Amino acid sequence: MHLYISIHPMIRVKDKINKQAKKLKNLSTRLFNSNSLVLSQSTAYEVIAEYKQTRVRYYASPNRQYKEPLVFVPPLAINMAIYDLYPYRSLVKHFQNSGFDVYLMEWGQFNYQDRFLNFMSFINDAIPHCIEQICQHSKSEQISLHGWSMSGVFVMLYSALHPINPVKNLIVLGSPIDSYASGYIGTIVKKLNHLIHKSVSLQNKIYSGHVPKQFIHTPGLLNALVFKMIDPKGWLKSQKRLLLNLDNRQALYEHATMGHFLNRMIDYPGGINEDMILNVWLQNPLKKGAIQLQNHYIELKNISCSLLVGAGRSDQIVSINAVKPLTKLTNSTDVTFTLIPGGHLGLMSSQASANEFWPFMTHWLKQRSSKI
Repeated sequence: MHLYISIHPMIRVKDKINKQAKKLKNLSTRLFNSNSLVLSQSTAYEVIAEYKQTRVRYYASPNRQYKEPLVFVPPLAINMAIYDLYPYRSLVKHFQNSGFDVYLMEWGQFNYQDRFLNFMSFINDAIPHCIEQICQHSKSEQISLHGWSMSGVFVMLYSALHPINPVKNLIVLGSPIDSYASGYIGTIVKKLNHLIHKSVSLQNKIYSGHVPKQFIHTPGLLNALVFKMIDPKGWLKSQKRLLLNLDNRQALYEHATMGHFLNRMIDYPGGINEDMILNVWLQNPLKKGAIQLQNHYIELKNISCSLLVGAGRSDQIVSINAVKPLTKLTNSTDVTFTLIPGGHLGLMSSQASANEFWPFMTHWLKQRSSKI
C-alpha cells in the first residue's frame, strides 16, 4: 500500500514531463520545420487551359450530378490554398463530392513587371477568356461563378460589363459595395477622401490615373503584413490558441497550414491597387451601382442572374453593412442574402463556415442548377 502511494505521484510527474516534452517538440517543429506540417492543396486536379500567367485548374466530380460547373475566381494577393486548405475541410472537395465539377482560376505569381495590370486586365481579358475555355471543356453553355473579397468585385463587374454571358448563378462573398459603411476602415477611407477633395490639384493627381504604378505596386510580403495588421486581435488569438494546444496535433497542422497560406501572399500590381484602393474604396462608386474604369462605365443593374450575397458576421475588413447593398443594385429577380460565421478569412475557411454556410450554399446552388 505504501509502495503504491509513493510510486503514484512519481508516475504523474513523469506524465507531466512527457507531456511538456511533447509540447516543446511540437513547438520546435512548428517554428523550424513548419513545411512538414502543411496540409493544403492535397486534392488532385488537371490544368485544362492556360492564358498568359493564368492557369485553369479542373477538379472533376467523382459523381457529377449537375450540368453547370462551379467556377472559383480567387482574389489577387492570396495563393490558391484557401480553396483546398485541409484534406478534411476543402471547398473544392466539398463541391466535388456534392456533384459539381469544379474549376479554379490560378493567377500565378506577379512581380514588378506586372505593375500596369488593372481591373480591366481581368474582367475584360483573363476572366472572359478562361470562362470560354471552361464552357468548352465542360460542354456546358452556363456556369456558376463564385467570387470572394476582391474577386467578388471581379465577378460582379465581369457579369455587368458583359450582360450576355454564361453566368447562371453568381455568388459574391465579403465584397465591398458601400466601402464607407465598413466599420472603422470605412470611416478612415471616407475621411481620407474628404481630405483629398479639399485640394483640386491633389484630387486630380490621385484620381486621374497619374499616380506612377511603381509607387503603388505592393509586394506579397507587404500584403501579408497589412492583412495581419488589419485584424491584429485575430492574429494574436491564433498564436495564443496554438500555445494553449501544443499537445493537439491537429491544431498544430491547422496553424502551420494557415500560416503557410498567410505568409505566401502574392504581389498586388500597381494598377490593381489604383482601381481597388483609389477607386472602389476611396471614392465608393459601387454604392450608387456603377463604376468608371478607363472608358467603360459599368452598371451593376446589368446583372440579372440568380445572386447569392454573403457577409462574414465578424468581418473586420468588409462589414455586413458594406456588403448588403448589392442586394438592391442589380436586376436579378432571385436574390439571397446571408450571414456567414467568421471574419474576412474565416467565412471561407473556418470550421463554423464549413458546418453552417457550406451546406447552405450547396443547397442554394443545387436548387438553381440543372440535374443531369
